[in-house]
Amino acid sequence: MEYEAVVGLEIHVELNCATKMFCDCPNRPGDEPNANTCPVCLWFPGAIPRFSQEALEKASLLCLGLGGELQPRSAFDQKVYYYPDLPKGYQLSQAHLPLSRGGGIDILDDSGKPKTLRIRHVHMEEDVAKLVHEMEGRVPVSLVDFNRAGAPLVEIVTEPDFRTPHEAMEFLKALRTQVRSVGSSDCSMENGTMRVDANISVRPRGTEQMATKVEVKNMNSIRHVGDAIVHEISRQSACLQAGEPVVLHTRLWDPDKKVTLPMRAKFEGPCVPDPTVPVIELSREWIDRMRSRLPEMPARRAQRLVAQHGLTPEEAGFLSAEADVAGFFEALTREGVAPRTAMHWLATQLLPAVKERGQELSRSPVTAPRLAALLRMLSRDEINANAARDVLLRLFDTDESPETIVGARGFRQVSDPSALDALIETVLAAHPAAIADVRRGQAKAMGFLIGQVMQASHGKANPKKVRDLLASRLDAPLNPAGQNAVEP
Repeated sequence: MEYEAVVGLEIHVELNCATKMFCDCPNRPGDEPNANTCPVCLWFPGAIPRFSQEALEKASLLCLGLGGELQPRSAFDQKVYYYPDLPKGYQLSQAHLPLSRGGGIDILDDSGKPKTLRIRHVHMEEDVAKLVHEMEGRVPVSLVDFNRAGAPLVEIVTEPDFRTPHEAMEFLKALRTQVRSVGSSDCSMENGTMRVDANISVRPRGTEQMATKVEVKNMNSIRHVGDAIVHEISRQSACLQAGEPVVLHTRLWDPDKKVTLPMRAKFEGPCVPDPTVPVIELSREWIDRMRSRLPEMPARRAQRLVAQHGLTPEEAGFLSAEADVAGFFEALTREGVAPRTAMHWLATQLLPAVKERGQELSRSPVTAPRLAALLRMLSRDEINANAARDVLLRLFDTDESPETIVGARGFRQVSDPSALDALIETVLAAHPAAIADVRRGQAKAMGFLIGQVMQASHGKANPKKVRDLLASRLDAPLNPAGQNAVEP
């Protein structure tokens, strides 16, 4: 029997608020352990929580950015369970009246067809403390760091619309981009500000029969989510084929062994309304004000870049995934750089150089005006592509203008026909066999001769002029596939 997967995701996103959700302690979990605490986030008896306006605004923007509908009334409940990282015995969470309902994200499925993956709701909750496991000599001990206790979270709960690991991974990539765009979180799975649980079950293909689900908890990379789903589909299918029941429980993903491991039986404690946090009531005016604060979202930006600049959907999607990258691209075009040239140099030269240096594009010394000045020199044939790449790297280490660097380093391109003719004469005299090959229509031979002239000029010759002069001297046709592929 053939089985298909039915998968739903629960994504915890830590909001980048200045303070925790119910107190004024700094929201910096990575500080010295237990440095950012007070009676409220230490959960002392009698301490009264005070809800953060910033957390509400950040969470609301996130919901709107995902296409959700903010609810006029939402409220916190006490989600009752006991674990060492939650010693008060309950977590404040919106179990019954979530902040937002609906929404979704569009992806391309495994066959490249558009598919909408629905979001059921988004609710707010406080984070728990962090357990730190250490050894004192040969004795294992567990310590509790309360810096994370009370940190503001939202949980995004999807509908069980996912059928393949690819769909889950594409959804998470798009969700991360959307949330980063509204500025509510950096969504770093490596740093723990985005964590994913997957509810996975399998059923006979073509049926609507719901099978027993298994929850895989706290995965910290998109690749791990995909791998865990692959493993669970295989494991659960094998169980059903052998006539064994799939038992409702929670599992963990072991990235080294690439298997899921049993963690504990699934426990659903009671959720009762919390009497200490007032019901949240949102007016239509307040919701409209939040909606007006939304930036241009990535999908809409990508459509605009295609229509406005003639990019392919793939190029526009690449640029739109990060707001600062799209902004840099458009700043280049406003400086007069052709869109295709801006895309090429940003994607293949600048971004890799920024990443190699561990910098952020928005804080890089290579600003859009400086790169645009360099690319204008390239478009005017004042320098060639090799020199432009060299100058670009030098812009990271100096505040000099590209024009100054080109002049000081002797990078200016030689385009004078008389100077180039002398170099070409020398090269042709040394390579009669290549001349014969060019006249027989061998494009590689023309490329060889251009390379020899470039080498003789120490890289300063204008390759376009060299190509034209050689073609004229040898009465050879130009390469129709791009005249020997001179880079923009």
